[in-house]
Amino acid sequence: MTVNVAEIVARQALADPHGTALVEAYGAERALTWAAFDDHVTRVAAWLSAHGLIAGQRVALVLGNRLELPVTYFAALRLGLIVVPANPRAPRDEVTALCAGTGVRLVVCEAEWADAFARAGLPTVVAGEYAGDAHVRPYADLLQVTPVPHGLPPAPPDPEAVALLMATSGTSTEQRVVMLSHRALLANLEQVAAVDPPPVRPDDVVVVMLPLFHVFALNAVLGQAFHQGACSVLVDRFDAVRTLDVVVRHGVTVVPVAPPVVAAWTGRPGVQQALAGVRLLLSGAAPIDPDLVEEFAVTSGHPLQQGYGLTEAAPVVTTTLGRPDGKPASVGAPVEGLELRLVEKDGDDAELGDPGEIWLRGPNLLSGFWPDGTGGPDADGWFATGDVGILDADGDLTLVDRLREIVIVSGFNVFPREVEEVLADAPGVAEVAAVGVEDRETGEAVRAYVVPSSPGADAEALATAVREHAEGRLARFKVPREIVVVDSLPHTTTGEISKSRLRAAEARRGVLGLP
Repeated sequence: MTVNVAEIVARQALADPHGTALVEAYGAERALTWAAFDDHVTRVAAWLSAHGLIAGQRVALVLGNRLELPVTYFAALRLGLIVVPANPRAPRDEVTALCAGTGVRLVVCEAEWADAFARAGLPTVVAGEYAGDAHVRPYADLLQVTPVPHGLPPAPPDPEAVALLMATSGTSTEQRVVMLSHRALLANLEQVAAVDPPPVRPDDVVVVMLPLFHVFALNAVLGQAFHQGACSVLVDRFDAVRTLDVVVRHGVTVVPVAPPVVAAWTGRPGVQQALAGVRLLLSGAAPIDPDLVEEFAVTSGHPLQQGYGLTEAAPVVTTTLGRPDGKPASVGAPVEGLELRLVEKDGDDAELGDPGEIWLRGPNLLSGFWPDGTGGPDADGWFATGDVGILDADGDLTLVDRLREIVIVSGFNVFPREVEEVLADAPGVAEVAAVGVEDRETGEAVRAYVVPSSPGADAEALATAVREHAEGRLARFKVPREIVVVDSLPHTTTGEISKSRLRAAEARRGVLGLP
């Protein structure tokens, strides 16, 4: 029985040592066979162990989609370490706060991050060219380690040991850190592999263009490819033209995407020809407009399979693979071994066709939230997701709404409160509110409503100034797509801004076709 996710690597190295495990699509196009990948993992694990890291301690990966990320990920897990992935394009304060809050002992990062972590006193290993702090180690040093003659210290044989700490929102509006065990990650790999037809087969070539600091790419895409022994092709940054070239040049057969990729390729000349050798296209990480699904099918010549997931479920919950056709709004049925129920506000199960909060129970669920493990499944194993859906007679799920205020932009969580705090500090702003709105390209986007501190202020000039203020302090996907200057905001009887009335106004705008 497999109890540690890293056992997958040794298994594939034994089964197919000369097969290609991984290719970097850009630059030097580095490639590793399964045997070479396993050797890299062993050497990096030996270096980590030699530098005093022991099971249960945390290692942060602040990397793009490059070879060093999966090697270090599996090396850390092989020792029983806990991996903390972080977005290398996020604001520095956000990433350093995550590392501090999770007690990270070592950071492996891109070169542009090395000075920041070195100044913070964190032992740092840099991937790529770097000529700064002498205490920062180059990644090449890790690969020079001679494998330990008597083997590595064994990881605790405990499937409940935490493998990943993933920043997310949980079911609140505050950022929380999800604890995912080896049990949860492995269970979701098995659940997805059991789908008929399977999304990944051993003879597939899977393009990994979604960012590996996101659990969808890390476990559902890369993890599933490794689980099946398929070849993974890493793409660090999506480009509508270059990525299609990668698909053709490397003979890619499975293409996992997010809504921005679908939008970028829809209607583009040459897409159908470039995707002619593809067996499966599937979208995850964020909701997608049903009309765009149908348009993309025409452009690509392939039906677009969809799914629903969340970090707390490691992440896949439902899939449309093997489900009835003709349901462009559906995200499919639950994967094997995962129970799904819809619950009304009074705690009763919703009637068929009625909306209810999605509750889940299964082996792929989180252990809880860092650091104390609270907030996980209840005593009966059920976890309330905060999402609202409808089940039809076939057992297929359609997403309706979100109980929490979080906005999901291209699969990434945006907390309105964080946006509001930044915008409130901009000169000339008296009050601000941020809400999520539908967006064709990213699933959702942030729209901000700003009340000027001076009546009669130039609305266009204020909106421009507020945007510039935000762009210097927020990650690009968190910057509001639209900033609306208004005379006042709706308030509740207790004086709080009424987000529900703002959303109702947005809904009326959509129904009336207003911009």
